[in-house]
Amino acid sequence: QVQLVESGGGSVQAGGSLTLHCATSGGTFQYYAMGWARQAPGKDRELLAGISYNGRSTYYADSVKGRFTISRDNAKKTVYLQMDSLKPEDTAVYYCAAEQGNSGKYHYDSIYEYDYWGRGTQVTVSS
Repeated sequence: QVQLVESGGGSVQAGGSLTLHCATSGGTFQYYAMGWARQAPGKDRELLAGISYNGRSTYYADSVKGRFTISRDNAKKTVYLQMDSLKPEDTAVYYCAAEQGNSGKYHYDSIYEYDYWGRGTQVTVSS
């Protein structure tokens, strides 16, 4: 079982940037697809980005496409979310997630397919 710990959240002004980190332990990181999601108060958790186990394929929600970039370093067992051009509506708790896949098949573009979740890190964007 993999454990996920997010870091890098904080407060930033609109137009600014942040990079979130998700450090993992346990499990076999190179076999997990990874993703980032967020949840704002009173709203459902939203999947923002996903990346294949080898980093060759990615998925982005329309709300962040062109502004956020997901990447991973399998040697460091870490996944990143680079967030640029931040908006006040990006304010939320951001979560890292891992999908172990099934017989080599992954669906990292679906929030329901993720098996493990971190505890989240707060991102606040002020206008």
